[in-house]
Amino acid sequence: MIKVGLTGNYGMGKTTVAEIFRKLGAYVINTDEIVNELFQDKSVISEIKRVFGEKVIKNGVIDKKYIADIVFENPLMRIYLENILHPKVFEKIDEIIDKIPSRGEPKIVIIEAPIIFERGYQNRFDIIVTVYTSEEVAIERLKKKGVSEKEVLRRLKNQFPVEMKKSKSDFVIDNSGSIEYTRKQVEDIFNKLVAMERKYAGN
Repeated sequence: MIKVGLTGNYGMGKTTVAEIFRKLGAYVINTDEIVNELFQDKSVISEIKRVFGEKVIKNGVIDKKYIADIVFENPLMRIYLENILHPKVFEKIDEIIDKIPSRGEPKIVIIEAPIIFERGYQNRFDIIVTVYTSEEVAIERLKKKGVSEKEVLRRLKNQFPVEMKKSKSDFVIDNSGSIEYTRKQVEDIFNKLVAMERKYAGN
C-alpha cells in the first residue's frame, strides 16, 4: 500500500484530481467529508462549543459559516479548531484504510487534504502530490461557482504559497489547462505509483 497525500491550495483542483485517481482504481479519502461527519458527533460539538461559545450552534447544528468567519481572521482560533478535529480525522483515516479489502492488486490510497504542509503532516504519507494553478485561474473558476474573489483571497491567505508546496512534493499536477491535460498527468503519476507499490510489495 502507498498512502498519498493529495494537496494544493483553495480552488486549484484537488477534488477534480482525486476523482480521476478514483476512476483509475485508487482508493480516495476526502478529509472534508470526514470533518463534516465529525461536526455531527456530540462530543466534537461539545468541544467546539466550549472553545467558540454558544453562538457556534445554530438550529441545533454547528454553524460552519460562523466558524469560518472566525478562523480565517484569527489564526489562533483556527489552530484550536484543528487541534480538536485533526487527531480524530487521522483516526478515521486509519479506520477506513484498515477496512480496505486485500485483493492482491496494488493499493494506492489517495488522501485529499488541504493543509498537509501548514501543519507539518508530511511524514504521515508515503508520497505527496500537489495540484496547482495560478491564483488567477483559481479565482475565475470559483467565481463561476458563486464564490466571491474576496472569499477566495481570504482562504488563500491562510495557506502556504503553492510554489513552496510544489517544491516539497514528490509529484506536481498542473491543473490550469484542459481536463484532458490534467487527466494525462494523473494517469502518468498513477502508473508510477502502481510500479512503486509493486516493487515495494516485492521486497
